Amino acid sequence: MHARSVNRFKKPRLDDDDDVDINEQQSAAEAPKVVFNALSVYPLKTQRERLPVFQCRREILYLIENCQVLVLTGETGSGKSTQVPQYLHEAGWSSTGLIAVSQPRRMACVNLAKRVAEEMGQLLGQVAGYTVRFDNCISKQTKIKYLTEGILINEIQGDPLLTKYSVLMLDEAHEMSLLMDICLGLLKKILRRRRDLKLIVSSATLDADKFKKYFTTQYIKAEILNVQGRTHPVTVHYVTDPVADYVKASAETVQKIHETQPAGHVLVFLTGEKEVDECCSLIKEYALSQRHNKLFVLPLYGALPAKDQMKVFEPASPHVRKVIVATNIAETSVTINGIVYVIDCGFVKIKCYNPIAGIDTLLVAPTSKSSALQRTGRAGRIAPGKSYRLYTQESYLGLREFSIPEMQRSNLTWTVLLLKSLGVDNIVRFDYMSPPPSKILVNAMEILHAHGAIDHEGKMTELGAKIIQFNCDVLQAKILLKSIEFGCSSEMLTIVAMMQVDNIFVVPHQKERNMRKAKYQFFVEEGDLLSLLNIYTSFVEKQKNKQWCHDMFLNYKSLCKVSEIRNRFKAILIKTSSKEILSSCSNPVELCQCIASGFFTNAAYWHATSGQYRSLCGNHPLDVHPDSAFFSQRPPKCVVFGDVVATHKLFMKHITAVNESWLTEIAPNFFRMGTSVCEN
Repeated sequence: MHARSVNRFKKPRLDDDDDVDINEQQSAAEAPKVVFNALSVYPLKTQRERLPVFQCRREILYLIENCQVLVLTGETGSGKSTQVPQYLHEAGWSSTGLIAVSQPRRMACVNLAKRVAEEMGQLLGQVAGYTVRFDNCISKQTKIKYLTEGILINEIQGDPLLTKYSVLMLDEAHEMSLLMDICLGLLKKILRRRRDLKLIVSSATLDADKFKKYFTTQYIKAEILNVQGRTHPVTVHYVTDPVADYVKASAETVQKIHETQPAGHVLVFLTGEKEVDECCSLIKEYALSQRHNKLFVLPLYGALPAKDQMKVFEPASPHVRKVIVATNIAETSVTINGIVYVIDCGFVKIKCYNPIAGIDTLLVAPTSKSSALQRTGRAGRIAPGKSYRLYTQESYLGLREFSIPEMQRSNLTWTVLLLKSLGVDNIVRFDYMSPPPSKILVNAMEILHAHGAIDHEGKMTELGAKIIQFNCDVLQAKILLKSIEFGCSSEMLTIVAMMQVDNIFVVPHQKERNMRKAKYQFFVEEGDLLSLLNIYTSFVEKQKNKQWCHDMFLNYKSLCKVSEIRNRFKAILIKTSSKEILSSCSNPVELCQCIASGFFTNAAYWHATSGQYRSLCGNHPLDVHPDSAFFSQRPPKCVVFGDVVATHKLFMKHITAVNESWLTEIAPNFFRMGTSVCEN
């Protein structure tokens, strides 16, 4: 199917006006991450005083003094993420403990800490610093600390009452990640024990009442404060008919903007790294064909190296239009100066878990209304803007108001194990802000028990305590720990590290056939995971040569990232084991057995009648992903898989061929008579 050109847009049918003023759409404005801003021509003191949050300084300090929880809402660019911690410090709150600000992403922690240090006239790591995984920039002088939600949970593990802190600010709470939900539940318990601890929750405006209600008890007083921002009107345009290919449509819309619209940078929202790279290539091809040297195209997604992420904040050359193609990381985690035009594909990539099938699927799903407004809110920060939605107005009206919280749609095996490690024995009665379905909780307990992470009483075992330290998928961590027994730790460190990184191969436009030939050279009959091992081994043998990666269509940066992750996992494996872990194994059977010891709950058998695989848990039809080594090959009788991607079918990824007898040997209590307990 060919993509329809999306040159025709129509304005929304609104009762009052054709323009959407973001000031009237409160849920669109959220949690800024100001790095470069429109006030940068002024002295720092003037910049701070011109931010909208400055008008609320006294009220913020009054409410913090007189209640224990403050739900603080504010439009993008209002300055609450950088200014509120400084107001607290200036008012003396840091004299009795640290002021901490949690963020869902590492990049935001680093950027915010840098900005605050600059405004305070200090070196980064002195009064203001940050702590993220594998990077710590604080000192004995630090009073304001930015940290990720994961680090905050680690701090609670080591200090259950957070005695080092006087004020905590949970920023981007509206995202309702798994870690945020856990943080909220734990902090609600801590606040009852520590009446002197203050909590600020930064949330989407329409969620404010929900947060206030959650925290308000006979012991805790909570209040709401909304910081009014300054925004310009944004005109929203919809397509008249559904778009067949939103990646191509996004590139075409950029072309149209560049040819017909006044100056202003463009921000494009897509669902994932692969789409972002593809769209960037299409826009660059257009620029070359038209000899446009005034179009500067940059990708932005979470897996991008930090130095490449920072390029989006650098000012463009005069008369050059910057085009940033991003995932939803650009919705709230960053604020990019100069954005006038936003292109919204209308979709987002989310993980959903089916507890009956026992399958975690990665779905491209329609976004929510609040997310659409958030994206629109990226335009109109410095001047009137335009938002091009690549979906119809009728589609927008049919969207959910808010995205489903991760806690209610995720595989909770890791989450349950984390709660167990934090001393939460009764996970059903834990005070979740977004209570998960009981089926998901029960399924998580069954899987953890099957893998030996908890005992028959539901208590965490020694193995479970080791698994949680890896901070990765429970089954993958189990493989790493079992590798010591199988004598293949070196190989499993590589395989599990490779599984953490997407897009190992680069697909240049019109060179897909060449890429597939290069990819085929690494394939082995045992499956995808040993093929990944082949790739990394070759990369090391070639001394991590960048040109070799280019010739083999391999993503050099991704493989370098694998090397870093492998070293991190290696350090944890050494820490959790008293045995030698640098073992190496050349026997593929033992490698596959080790993989099966972790992935046995993700097993499937070939169903010749239907020409598909069927999951042993639930007997659900599964297909081999086109990127797999087994695609178009004779199917093995029995396989285990790492994850499932859902499009029009359920596709298995990271597949390994196994002997069915191994499964009953590895997990005799999980499998009976060739049938899994799940099916019974």
